[in-house]
Amino acid sequence: MITDISKPTITLTGDTTFDYSSDPVKKPIHYNQGGIECIDAIRAMTKNMGGTSAYMSGNVMKYVWRHEYKGGLEDLEKAQVYLGWLIDNYKEIHK
Repeated sequence: MITDISKPTITLTGDTTFDYSSDPVKKPIHYNQGGIECIDAIRAMTKNMGGTSAYMSGNVMKYVWRHEYKGGLEDLEKAQVYLGWLIDNYKEIHK
């Protein structure tokens, strides 16, 4: 629930505050939590991963990261699908 939109920041009930003036393309508010950008976390996590594994892992993280602020249950289900594909890919690689 938005408690105040008259300022350049909005505060949701709880501890989360977003910069309302954020760039919706380069810095969307649903990808910045606790002062950490999702893309930075994904880059760190996938730094030493190869192609398909990195892509699928990044998508799992992306959908879990934003689910409370954007897509809710749908984002969690997307993360679950990507996690399933990641597991299948891992099994194929490590036969």
